[in-house]
Amino acid sequence: MLKQLHIQNIAVIQKANVMLTPGLNVFTGETGAGKTILISAIDAVLGERASKDMIRTGEEKAQVTALFEDISPLAVHALEELGYSDDEGSVLISREIHLNGKGSCKINGVPATVSILKEIASLLISIHGQRDSAQLLAGEQHLRLIDAFGDLGGDMEEYHAAYRRMCDIREELESLKISDSQKAQRIDMLTFQIDEIEAAGLEDPEEEGQLQAQKKLIKNSEKVRDALSAAYTAIQGAGEAEGIGTLIDALADSIALAADFIAPMEPMSQRISEMRYELEEYAQDIRNTLEDFEFDPRELDVIESRLDTIYKLRRKYGDSIGEILSYCDKARVELEAITTSEQRARELTVALESATATAESLAAALSEKRRKAAQGLVLQVEEELAFLDMPSVRLSIRHQAKPLSERGMDEIEFYIVTNVGESPKPLSKIASGGEMSRIMLAIKNVLAEKDDVATLIFDEVDTGVSGRAAQKIGRKLAQVARARQVVCVTHLAQVAAFADNHLLIRKEIEGDRTFTRITALGEEEIVAELARITNGDLITDAALQSAGELRASSRGAFL
Repeated sequence: MLKQLHIQNIAVIQKANVMLTPGLNVFTGETGAGKTILISAIDAVLGERASKDMIRTGEEKAQVTALFEDISPLAVHALEELGYSDDEGSVLISREIHLNGKGSCKINGVPATVSILKEIASLLISIHGQRDSAQLLAGEQHLRLIDAFGDLGGDMEEYHAAYRRMCDIREELESLKISDSQKAQRIDMLTFQIDEIEAAGLEDPEEEGQLQAQKKLIKNSEKVRDALSAAYTAIQGAGEAEGIGTLIDALADSIALAADFIAPMEPMSQRISEMRYELEEYAQDIRNTLEDFEFDPRELDVIESRLDTIYKLRRKYGDSIGEILSYCDKARVELEAITTSEQRARELTVALESATATAESLAAALSEKRRKAAQGLVLQVEEELAFLDMPSVRLSIRHQAKPLSERGMDEIEFYIVTNVGESPKPLSKIASGGEMSRIMLAIKNVLAEKDDVATLIFDEVDTGVSGRAAQKIGRKLAQVARARQVVCVTHLAQVAAFADNHLLIRKEIEGDRTFTRITALGEEEIVAELARITNGDLITDAALQSAGELRASSRGAFL
């Protein structure tokens, strides 16, 4: 459940630390005090869109932090799958919004993304409000409600996989349907390209670099020969000029003589002797290289011709020999596919028939389960509505078959009769604001039994109702709160009277700034707030007595 909510610099809320309890938590307050801001702050920490406009005027950033305790095993597993650990059944989610448009999210102090927040939050808390009423009017949402009620997620996934396979096969089959003339032209083109590449005999991806190196060496062969000759002469000497080798010999002999009498010079003598042997090896290597250093001028022509061939192929098929060879491989695959396309088309046609039959069978099975789920949903929602003082309401489902689509073969819409003797009409065309609030509450209560979300938030779900109906809504919320935590923003005393934890949102002006305070009320303060909601600022003894009686009767309903 949601244990604690910390809000800082969100609109008129400079700082608020809200403690929530099990059972029914109720927020009340005057219009404009910040009840909507509270829901927006919770939305933000749940990963919904957050704008920098939410930041309190004059501040650089805003922050919302939510602490959840006793989270469900499903939520714990989801955290672990995403790489986060729970803290003995608790999770702390925080989000910062910065004026520069940047922001940050954290789960138990570890950075997270907004999408991860949404995924985790959906297992912890569920918000229901007027936006749900708008969605309830949209026919495309009705199918999702039935799937949720019937636990048809697995069936839907199985069907969707079959549907996508059918579509993939159909797309591949369509891609093979080209005219004979187009096919012949493509075969000629691919054959020419493959033959041209194969005729070049390309094998080594490094060949071009090696050829360039050889070309450079041949063009500079005289310089290289002169350099090698000079190096050999420097070691061995020429004529009367002594080379390094002769000088090293003399040096080695002299140091060896000295080392016979000065022991510390022995290592030096050994190193110089080793240098003498190395120079002799170098001289021999240089001599061998000079003897083998012969190039035929015609070899340069061969290299340049080969480089020209590679260059022309690179202009057509890729920037390197590797890319050219890769292009050739793809061309062979495409050529084979085209030349065998008729056979492939026959195979795909058979596969498409099978995939379509599978998708249709799964869609039909899903449709039948939806019909049964719809009947159960209607019965349970009608029971809820009867409790909410709408005993005459009758729901029905209008079902039409349609071609296979992403969500099956069903087109479903809720129809409603609100008064005896009327004919069913679409929900979107008949329900008033008060009726929609109760219908939404009824559906949400029925669906709430299908998930493990521990906290339900209802944002002014009592809009458009009053009197007996409002009291029924309060009783229903209190009933739901016996099994899970409920948070409710309300403007009706009949609903607020059922609160286990009543929090007052109050707007205050200090100097030239507006502040919002959130205060947990004691019993006497709750009665006074109920009287204010009912009678306004003029609170009489009679109003307090009436509010006290309302509180007592509401609290006594579940004792």
